[in-house]
Amino acid sequence: MYRCALWSLGLVCLNAGVLWGKAFPDPSPPSPQEVARMAEAVRADRAPRLDGTLNDPLWQSAKPITNFRQREPHEGEAPTEKTEVRILHTRHAVYFGIYCYDSEPSRIIASELRRDVSQDLDDHFEILIDSNHNRRGAYVFEVNPLGTQDDGLIVEEQGDPNGGDFDRGWDGVWASEVRITRDGWTATIEIPFTTLNFIHSSDVVWGLNLKRFIRRKNEEDLWSAYRRTFGITKVSEAGELRGIKDIGSGRLVIVKPYELARYDKQTGQDPKFPLTGGVDIKYGLTSNLVLNLTGNTDFADTEVDLEPFNLTPFKVFIPEKRPFFLENAGVFSFDIGDQDQLFFSRQIGIDPITGQQVPINGGARLTGMFGRTELGVMEVDTRSSGPNPYANYAIARLKESLWAGSYIGVMGIDKRSGNIQDSFNQTEGVDTRLVFFKDWFLDAHMAGTRSPGYPSGASDVGASLTYRSNWLDGIVERRKIGPNFNPEVGFIERTDSNETYGNLTFKVRPKISGVRELQFEGFILQAPDTHNVVQTQECQGTFRAEFNNGGYTDDDIADVFTQRITTPFHIYKNVFIPNGLYHFARHQLTYGSGRDRRFTYNFFERFGGYYGGTLNEFRVRANYRPTAKFSISASETWDRFRLPLPNGNFSVVLASLQGNYSFSRFLTFTSLLQMDTSNTQAVSANLRLRYNYRPDSDLYIIYNIGTQFASIAPANPPQVRETRFAVKWTYSFAP
Repeated sequence: MYRCALWSLGLVCLNAGVLWGKAFPDPSPPSPQEVARMAEAVRADRAPRLDGTLNDPLWQSAKPITNFRQREPHEGEAPTEKTEVRILHTRHAVYFGIYCYDSEPSRIIASELRRDVSQDLDDHFEILIDSNHNRRGAYVFEVNPLGTQDDGLIVEEQGDPNGGDFDRGWDGVWASEVRITRDGWTATIEIPFTTLNFIHSSDVVWGLNLKRFIRRKNEEDLWSAYRRTFGITKVSEAGELRGIKDIGSGRLVIVKPYELARYDKQTGQDPKFPLTGGVDIKYGLTSNLVLNLTGNTDFADTEVDLEPFNLTPFKVFIPEKRPFFLENAGVFSFDIGDQDQLFFSRQIGIDPITGQQVPINGGARLTGMFGRTELGVMEVDTRSSGPNPYANYAIARLKESLWAGSYIGVMGIDKRSGNIQDSFNQTEGVDTRLVFFKDWFLDAHMAGTRSPGYPSGASDVGASLTYRSNWLDGIVERRKIGPNFNPEVGFIERTDSNETYGNLTFKVRPKISGVRELQFEGFILQAPDTHNVVQTQECQGTFRAEFNNGGYTDDDIADVFTQRITTPFHIYKNVFIPNGLYHFARHQLTYGSGRDRRFTYNFFERFGGYYGGTLNEFRVRANYRPTAKFSISASETWDRFRLPLPNGNFSVVLASLQGNYSFSRFLTFTSLLQMDTSNTQAVSANLRLRYNYRPDSDLYIIYNIGTQFASIAPANPPQVRETRFAVKWTYSFAP
């Protein structure tokens, strides 16, 4: 009954969106400046040679794109190095020939051979394709001067939550070859229409943008959307690509089975030797709708989490890493403040307390567009495991596009569980984002939950107004969260809160050698409970400096904090911070070195009061990349507590050592050693060999001792350790 109601709510949103769309029609025809951001793809009878050079005569038939502009460091100015891009297409694919001229080719930085790893420390080139031309989302393909590939999605003009240009959860099948030459570097790229799920053959218009990054200069050059407040994620400001016609079927059909052999030994249990398998299927129902199916889903090859040590009485937000949940994850995004999410996929298939995996029987996901409406529907079924009963999760998300960057949407979540005392949990919400004059953003949401035994106080209502410009960022926000608001398939830091938040950041670019930008930020947070009793207050002033070489400093001049503890807070072993209202102040110093060197480092120091005592936090991280094949990174965090409690003087050390060796772009070995002295068994290890023997097909050999997924629970609950050795084989094909 509730799931039918989700669709009724979606139809209401759809009808409302149509009315909004009529009230705010699409923009007028392009201006002369916009016409300059139009490119043409030339039809070729055969595919050009993909050898990393532009020597094939076919490339000369395409008019080069050359009118790039700087986004950084000098907005709108001509780039310091010339870039040319030529575009061809055949019946089955689109091709990009890229020439990145460089006056000092010996200083080109290229050090990353691992696929799907950030290339921010390298020179690189990005191609954005909005094949639906909806000006809201796009595919992004990235390559560095070694030919290493990275790809992902932009949804609702949002990139990676950790600050990247795109969300790396999506993997496509495409080809690239690169050469470093005497006057720069060249790349040839083939992107099949099937990868884009593109099947139209006439009157084709794509959104297109191109970005070149020069690491040693920390320079970002774009073909379009080169305003500093935009960037490549601003899909609505992308240029256009025309000329693609008379193509073969680009319908997406991918079947990807896997087989897994594993040894698994958990604390206090007998070892297991499962031999299992499963399958993932991806099918393009239309050019705008993709159906994903998964059976007996496995995540043995997912990277392990870095173990956190929680210094707060709130939950820890840890990003999702599992491929099934990452692909098109932005469709299901429903932000309700800071890191809070109405839907948080890590609540499915991972025990939030222990971090142990909960087996997934299977799932289905339908995502895409129909008309102006973006759709996301997901259903996942898990079986009982340890303390976790079987559960079924259904999620529906609809967004109706209004004008560029704006939408109105609804979401419904229905969880059914074998837990007799908590047999169901239902969440529903309405949200909107309205963009005015390109720099003003109004966000608002209303959400509510239903659970057994919680008849009232289960709502969350909030709104914020944001302004962004080159010299000033500002936000004011109001939010009220009821004491019984309980989105079990979401992430929420605190309930019973009546929050007011304000933030201003001033940005200046003085003519100081080596300095790119100075920032001065101040914010105030007042968050009493819904009865106006003080719970959390914070007032902070911050100074930042960004340097031309990518270095930075981030210093909290003062951070004045008030926090009420209502349940004894377990911080360490037998140490509990008692209930009470605490006032303290702290300070922070942060420095990061320039990012154009083989050796980079950063350190963080925060010191001052902490719940009636003092806390010194010191963190240092170093990375060394002596060659393109080998890199190593080490980090250490030292927390020194002095609390007026029995056994209140103690220290916690977290350390990690990660080594990576790439035999080639297709065969890589990674190792991660971690230490956490707050646990009895302090050391864990993860070793992983990946052989990408054909596109989207891999062989993994994995050894892990410790935990794979970290707990997101408040405080620091004991972890369940496991010893696991696994061999996993995947094979991707188009039937």
